[in-house]
Amino acid sequence: MRKTSVTTISTEDTFDQARRLAAQLKPGDVVALCGGVGAGKTVFVKGLAAALGIMDPIASATFTIVEEYPGTLPLIHADLYRLNSVVEAVDVGLEELMSTTAGIVVVEWADKAPELFPTGTVWVSIAIQSDGSRRITQFRTCNGETQ
Repeated sequence: MRKTSVTTISTEDTFDQARRLAAQLKPGDVVALCGGVGAGKTVFVKGLAAALGIMDPIASATFTIVEEYPGTLPLIHADLYRLNSVVEAVDVGLEELMSTTAGIVVVEWADKAPELFPTGTVWVSIAIQSDGSRRITQFRTCNGETQ
């Protein structure tokens, strides 16, 4: 996966961009989402989930920290927003989830603990533009390098 950037103008566009990414994922992949409050991270997770055949409603994992959803590939949805340190991310089992799942792990607010993410993580940054559109940039890491 090469570094790509797209602009979306609606939640539906953001949702569809996530569906396109899901088609490229394989069991064990980790998706790290970054972006401010209201950028569309949870909308992106909903698009991934839909593409994986998950029928359950997807909500923000801000208060539960980790949610698991069965689907074509299981989806582990984590949200680091309420965590204050990398140690707390380790304590909730984030590293173990990312190394042992047979499904897809997607983590909102991943930039709060970037050092925990394995090589091969797909990083997705969602930035709100001045006109309200979203700039979505995605890339995969390989040995610490952007691919």
